[in-house]
Amino acid sequence: MNPLSTVEAAMLERAADAPMLTQVQEWSAINSGSRNLAGLARMAATLANAFAPLPGDVTLVDATPVETMRADGQVETILHGQHLHLSVRPNAPVQLLLTGHMDTVFAADHPFQAQRWIKPGVLNGPGVADMKGGIAVMLSALRAIEGTEAAQILGYDVILNSDEEVGSPSSAGLLRTVAAGKVAAFTYEPALPDGTLAGARAGSGNFSIVVTGRSAHAGRNPDDGRNALLAAADLALRLKAGSGPGCSCNPAKIEGGGPNNVVPDHAVLRVNFRPRTPQDEVAARALIERTMADVARDHEVSLHLHGGFGRPPKPMDDKAERLFGLVKQCGADLGLEIGWRDTGGVCDGNNIAACGVPVVDTMGVRGGSIHSDAEFLIADSLPERARLSALALLRIAQGRHKI
Repeated sequence: MNPLSTVEAAMLERAADAPMLTQVQEWSAINSGSRNLAGLARMAATLANAFAPLPGDVTLVDATPVETMRADGQVETILHGQHLHLSVRPNAPVQLLLTGHMDTVFAADHPFQAQRWIKPGVLNGPGVADMKGGIAVMLSALRAIEGTEAAQILGYDVILNSDEEVGSPSSAGLLRTVAAGKVAAFTYEPALPDGTLAGARAGSGNFSIVVTGRSAHAGRNPDDGRNALLAAADLALRLKAGSGPGCSCNPAKIEGGGPNNVVPDHAVLRVNFRPRTPQDEVAARALIERTMADVARDHEVSLHLHGGFGRPPKPMDDKAERLFGLVKQCGADLGLEIGWRDTGGVCDGNNIAACGVPVVDTMGVRGGSIHSDAEFLIADSLPERARLSALALLRIAQGRHKI
């Protein structure tokens, strides 16, 4: 542990004194499920007010329209909420990106809407860890560093998107644009309860495959039909069997079928792939193409593919190792042991890393059981993680640690 400077100590005190718990509880009370456009609009306005005291311009960016495939095989456009973008000192010599998401997985009609204290210091509530707690940590760290002279060296963009929990389809382009030229990035997904961070991440691809067969009477002339449901099931089995340890495959849902006396002529297979490396992603694409051709031939059906790999794999390269090393040293100087481990989960850190920008994407609170009604936040981690972020930002600005 290295002694903290007077500047660092004063800044860390400001970071820890911010009203983060109050903010988290207020924000958690706003339902901002990914499809709740009214709730997301309220959340965006609330966050815009919260970030307004920072220098720079806060804007709400309209979401890019996104196409999705319905169960009947037709493509429709889905609307998403606005994304918050804050730009501070774009001409400063050191440029960083900080990201978070305002949406949660809990829809407006989900039964999990209220907060409660599980035990002293542990708050249960929708989005408290993932990631309204992380947004509070980010804001506290930024307000603290703005009180230092080093802030004038540091420029940064903040993106708080409204669609991360559904794969960031309407904000991926915005993230790519804003990531350009950044030396590093922090994303405020929650760390594990013990503080462990996510290291390398697998990628993720979501696909919908429409199978079109030919209907027939199931009793009178079944052989004249071409069973789309059966072909979709065979496709799911072949994709699963063809995947390997480098790219897991999860056939998640088959939609289609009808009366028992009709050979079904339509089905849609929903399937997810998790490639660990860019090479695994290439292999997965080849598997999908090859298997679709085989099933089309063997079942005499036609197939149409919709979707893609929205989250590229995020390896731990040399730049990422150095950024993690900086965070680890900052933690050590604060009396925190910072470790990390690889994960199959995905987030916006995948997309940022694909732009060539090193990113630590679990700079948020310590918590757990996310995406369930048992989600919890360890309240003491709010000031702890705000101090960690503030110190890392300051040292990057001062040039004391090269990324």
